[in-house]
Amino acid sequence: MTTSAVRLFRKIDGLFCVYKPAGVHWKLVRDTIETNILKGVNAFPPPPLPKEVRFLQASSSAATAEWEAPRGAETPAVTWTETKAVERRTPTWVPVLSKHPLVTGPEYRRVRVAVGHRLDAFSSGVLVLAVGNGTRVLNEVHTSAITRDYTLEGEFGTATDDFSHQGRVLERSTFGHINLDKMDRVLAMLQGANQKALLMYANVDMKSQEAYELATHGLLGPEGKSPPILTGLRCTHFQPPNFTLEVRCLNETQKYLRKIVHEIGLELRSTAVCKGVRRTRDGPFTVEDALTHRHWTTDDIIEAVRHYHATKKRKRKRKTDRVTATSASQAGEERSTL
Repeated sequence: MTTSAVRLFRKIDGLFCVYKPAGVHWKLVRDTIETNILKGVNAFPPPPLPKEVRFLQASSSAATAEWEAPRGAETPAVTWTETKAVERRTPTWVPVLSKHPLVTGPEYRRVRVAVGHRLDAFSSGVLVLAVGNGTRVLNEVHTSAITRDYTLEGEFGTATDDFSHQGRVLERSTFGHINLDKMDRVLAMLQGANQKALLMYANVDMKSQEAYELATHGLLGPEGKSPPILTGLRCTHFQPPNFTLEVRCLNETQKYLRKIVHEIGLELRSTAVCKGVRRTRDGPFTVEDALTHRHWTTDDIIEAVRHYHATKKRKRKRKTDRVTATSASQAGEERSTL
């Protein structure tokens, strides 16, 4: 018999994303989600206990027996009465106490929550998680060439050992000569170098129709493992010494992104540190889909998983309709030529 806890657990089967705050390790986020899911699943009342047949004592009656001393004995004949209790047992249905929750414990004791592309402790933003069969889908997404978007906060004038504003200061420099035009030229140079690396690792003939179709649908990416590649880079806020960058990348780490800020400062004849890394998109998941800490509950996770499945179904339907429309148009062109 399927219990309410099992039915609820099946609804959590899939992918969802949460918003990881800065200063919190991703393992703590995962453990908190696991604990909240277990609390929600085990909050349902337990199913009724199974029953088994036991032979229980119903009532007792007395049986009388007389005993007389043998004849010829030296002692005089004595007769007395002995009473014995006769037990009667009847079959009765009783609950199996060995199946009681106080004996067996909660129905679910552990739930495995898988984590997608991770964020280090000092970064914040979208963190994709999976429960149940969603772990298999998460592995496929994690190994595919999907892009992720970040917002980087930088500051000119300082260089540190770990490229962040919390590291040990190695150098201080001036930044009054930097303007937005110089910043844009450096960003364009970095993006051009990364675009060449993307084409090199894509392992596709750039003059072929396949490369054109991949590029038009935004699916052009490296085949297999590759170093971090920036596919988009622009400055959205420039007010020296502070600036903000929006980055789209592949196979990146947060340390690599901080190093990019450091290299931008060097290219501008200055120094720079990264004050913050915030992921705003991870594949199909955006920051609008992410659950904040107060919404890391079972009900909100079920709603997020349901939203993911509905979005995936709509995308699959649109793709099928697009393929059908393309095939129909090609068939019409062939008939017209005939």
